[in-house]
Amino acid sequence: MTVMDTNGRAGVVFPDNVLFEAGKAGEGIRKRLLEGFSFHTLLRLPTGIWYSPGVKANVLFFDKRPASREVQTKALWVYDYRMNIHKTLKTKRLSESDFDEFVQCYRDRKGCERFRKFDYGELAARDKLNLDLFWLKDDSLEDIDNLPEPNILAAEIVENLEAALDQFRSVASELDGVTK
Repeated sequence: MTVMDTNGRAGVVFPDNVLFEAGKAGEGIRKRLLEGFSFHTLLRLPTGIWYSPGVKANVLFFDKRPASREVQTKALWVYDYRMNIHKTLKTKRLSESDFDEFVQCYRDRKGCERFRKFDYGELAARDKLNLDLFWLKDDSLEDIDNLPEPNILAAEIVENLEAALDQFRSVASELDGVTK
């Protein structure tokens, strides 16, 4: 954020905890983004598609503005592409077309089921500037009959475990190279 040119634009991937972490570091980042930058859009990504299974990530879009005493973020638009979206690293991968609706909403700045506007005052009133914002109902919690078949669940668990094992092998290999 500090190396950006004035009027520069950025899209940065952050883990979920940055949006709601109670410690001073997370709260400080949120405060700085909202007050010193035009933090205009937050894209909530499906769980596990960015880094590894189970990891939740977001893309934060913001513009750097000239220094001012005035709060730079007037409103934050949030696109929730996580709730009721099921993607995996191997069998149900994200594709470019998965983001067509987000791109259209981003351009038009019109609300839809997944795209909602939060005014700065609304955000500032939240405890510790918590930006873990959601409004969609989780269908899987409502209807247990809506769950995937057991064989599909088992296959996804195996896929997630294999992906995790591949990552552990990669880390072990890197560590092995460092210690030699």
